[in-house]
Amino acid sequence: MGIVFWMFSLLALPVIQSAKILTVCLIGGSHYLLLDEISHNLYQHGHEVRMLLQLGNPVITGFSYVGRADSYQTSIWSVGEEYIKEYNGWFLQQQTQFFLGRDTFQNFLNFMGHLSYQCDMLLKDKEMMTFLQKELYDIAILDAFNPCSFILARKLGVSYIAFYPGALNGPLSIPLPSPVTYIPVFGSQLSDHMNLWGRAKNLFYSLLAPVGQECVWSKFRDVAERHLESGSPPGGLEELHQGAELWAFNTDFSLEFPQPLMPYTVLVGGLLNKPAKPPDQDLELWISSFGDEGFIVVTLGSMVSSVSVDSLLEELVAGFSRIPQGVLWRYDQKQWPSQLERPPNVRLVDWLPLNDLLGHKKARLFITHGGQNSLLQAVYHAVPVLAIPLFGDQFDNVVRAETKGFGFSISPTQISGELLSSTIHTLIQDKRFKSSAVSMSRIHKSHPVPPALRMVQWVEHILHTGGGAHLRPASLEQPWYQRNLLDLGLLLFLGLLAPVVLCWTFCRKRNSRDKHKKIN
Repeated sequence: MGIVFWMFSLLALPVIQSAKILTVCLIGGSHYLLLDEISHNLYQHGHEVRMLLQLGNPVITGFSYVGRADSYQTSIWSVGEEYIKEYNGWFLQQQTQFFLGRDTFQNFLNFMGHLSYQCDMLLKDKEMMTFLQKELYDIAILDAFNPCSFILARKLGVSYIAFYPGALNGPLSIPLPSPVTYIPVFGSQLSDHMNLWGRAKNLFYSLLAPVGQECVWSKFRDVAERHLESGSPPGGLEELHQGAELWAFNTDFSLEFPQPLMPYTVLVGGLLNKPAKPPDQDLELWISSFGDEGFIVVTLGSMVSSVSVDSLLEELVAGFSRIPQGVLWRYDQKQWPSQLERPPNVRLVDWLPLNDLLGHKKARLFITHGGQNSLLQAVYHAVPVLAIPLFGDQFDNVVRAETKGFGFSISPTQISGELLSSTIHTLIQDKRFKSSAVSMSRIHKSHPVPPALRMVQWVEHILHTGGGAHLRPASLEQPWYQRNLLDLGLLLFLGLLAPVVLCWTFCRKRNSRDKHKKIN
């Protein structure tokens, strides 16, 4: 039935010639996994696809970082081994800070500073830039989280689609109609149901958001000035965002809070979700050894391969040792402390097939950092989650999971063995969490068009129509004061003020004449 649907969908598409498409992946981890999937899907639909892949970002242990040999082409670029060693050392230090609950905006700006330096080095590579310019791509698909992607597309003179790997209203995405009364601003950690103080907090964060984006752009302004013929865009990052033909977001309304969208925004969340394949025989035997108790999957993200705080690791081990389920834990075994004994129900692996494990009939719970891809895979396979958010959008993501009723979250600084084991017990034994997960999975899977095909169709729509001008409202070209009716507000204020001033002046003069007559 699924094959028939896809064939029908393909026949319904407008017939277009094969296009030359550039996908840009300058950040590793889950960003790469998503761009790899998009590139592969476009290739399968007959397009000539090349990914510009930057190596040197924190790698995904146990996973090939060179694309698919039988699929799209790859141009690999690296900033150099010496810097890569320094950068990965810095990122490892950041991981420790995350586990200690020290995720700050300054850390985020430091990360953007690294991306800016890498961007400058890439754009200075004349050989790579000349090669990409000669290819004459029809369109580029950018990782919209990295401002460098936009600068690169502008330098190459190619139209582009912005793919944002997170939820709506992210820190570096295009503004959408977002009433602060019910749409949480990034970083607010609010749900869509706010009390008075929640709305006050949301308003405050909405006022800070443009300031934060300007701080990020300040890290890239000099790079754009040096490498773009027209210099740094006057409108900064917002202008580059508005130049996209389309914005595709890695989310959907099974997980996202409902909100207004614009014609140039599409939701394609769940690109990595697929029906589960059986695990290998050795892993299946291990899972079977726990009988009906089942097993728990533990992974804290594609870029975090181990817990680097011993006190936290000890509490996690203490919690896992108290539960009857098996614990399959993605952990760099070389980093495991030699003095810490591993419980018999815990199995460490360098890499785990997350999609296939979550789809296993004996998967009982998913312990995750709360990354967008991880939560969407949990939704797809209807597995409750226990989230341990560490940095970035993960704090907002887990609020959605809790509000939707299919999980809990615990701060890494609050974890104890007792709290961990009791929370796991509650999430597995209380059927309401599984019921909510099943309901969300039904919503997610019931979308008329699968996310992979949805993305391809929108890309081909942009190619077929010659761009996305028909999707962009005039508001994107209006100055901020016009868009927010401040000019009209000023005019109305002056219109109301003028009669008051005239009346006051007239009354003052009349009183003055009356006083003058009385004196005389």
